[in-house]
Amino acid sequence: MEEDAIFTRAEHIRDVIRYIGRFKDAAVVIYLDDHIIDSPLWVNHIRDISLIHEAGLRVILVPGAYKHIDKILADNNIPWERKNGCRITTEEAMPLIKTAAFDVSNIVMTSLAGEHLTAVIGNWVRARAKGVIDGVDYGTSGEIDKIDDDTIRTVLSNGFIPIFPCIGWSLSGKPYNISSIQLASQIAVHIQADKLFFLVPDAELSAKYFTLPKGIGLSPEGCIPAMNLEEVDEFLNANKDKKTADQSLVKISSSDEKKTTDRSLDETQTALKEHILSIVRLGKTACTQGVTRVHVLNSSLNGTLPCEIFSDLGSGTMIYASNYGKLRPMERSDIAAVLTLIQPFVRKGLLLPRTEEQLENQLHDFVVYELDGGIRACSALHIYDNKQAEIAAVAVDETCAHIGIGPKIMDYLITRAKQLSLDSVFVLTTQTTDWFENLGFKSNDINTLPEKRKALWSPNRGSKLLRLKLK
Repeated sequence: MEEDAIFTRAEHIRDVIRYIGRFKDAAVVIYLDDHIIDSPLWVNHIRDISLIHEAGLRVILVPGAYKHIDKILADNNIPWERKNGCRITTEEAMPLIKTAAFDVSNIVMTSLAGEHLTAVIGNWVRARAKGVIDGVDYGTSGEIDKIDDDTIRTVLSNGFIPIFPCIGWSLSGKPYNISSIQLASQIAVHIQADKLFFLVPDAELSAKYFTLPKGIGLSPEGCIPAMNLEEVDEFLNANKDKKTADQSLVKISSSDEKKTTDRSLDETQTALKEHILSIVRLGKTACTQGVTRVHVLNSSLNGTLPCEIFSDLGSGTMIYASNYGKLRPMERSDIAAVLTLIQPFVRKGLLLPRTEEQLENQLHDFVVYELDGGIRACSALHIYDNKQAEIAAVAVDETCAHIGIGPKIMDYLITRAKQLSLDSVFVLTTQTTDWFENLGFKSNDINTLPEKRKALWSPNRGSKLLRLKLK
């Protein structure tokens, strides 16, 4: 048991070291919902951002100020309206909106200073008026016109952390209120960031809030750990009947403030769903425009940022366009990782032990599943004659056991067997009969094994034979 514990800890440490090397000098943009500032976990999130920065990642922060702007407008009895995700106010509100936005940025900067980090708040966003659309005057609400990429890169190269308030300025110096989540997304696109994080309270893509596409992989906690762009479309289509609060004009004044804060639980959850769906849409757009990966994280979880960056499955949902996980033939350089992968299964009696020499000799039979540079699953197709083959050494890292890698490998090897015009494939197993039966395998007599494989079968081990007919 002690050996298993050490092995597990060692694997976690290896993952962290691998990811630190992989993401050194990577540019990451982090959107911080301003509800986090008042959270007991605020200090922890700031410390995590500090650790990420010290690990060599180049961090850019975009704090939202929605809650703080709500409060300052209510305190000053200034009404506002919302349409299509934009806050609409008169000119008199703009100084207060600026104050709230920069107050939030200053809180972030001061907190980082407590971690001995230097941050810079800048006016690096040029904006223009959103104007009048479909008869609605959007007033002080603005659109992002240009982002000063060169200055951002200079600030990053000097080891500082840039902080972007949700304010943009026109060429004549007129301020506009801009969407923080859109700003974070556009910054990430402009600098071609490696990662874009949306850190939002209670943000989770699970059946608790959403309709999940059939067959999509889930984490042990029941959340979607990762989606490629095709799966994102499936997710959005499955939830396209959700109403968006942006479709109607909502007028809010100080007299409405208590009603707003006293919304029912259902209304609060609906607002959260809509917010997350808008983030998923922005994430998809960012990925199609060059951002490598977008992450939706629940800020209510302590340590969610480092877990998401420095582990395979992370702690939230990742949206990606590049090849995050891939099935490929095993290479000689993979042999050590495969031996490490199968070791826990050998100790449990689920797999037969294999040596480096055996894997070397059977190199072309094996396939591996590579996840973010690490080998997380393997299997082999041993062909005995022109009629049948064995699927052997099926092993999936337990940390990835819930995301559908095993069935993907089986499907791949079964397809290969069909392409070779084999009549059937078989497996020999001691403890995983149910799993293979769920894939269509049926119990079969040991005497039907090819002679070469029957000679290796041991009655002491008592492996059961299951077969899948291909014709």
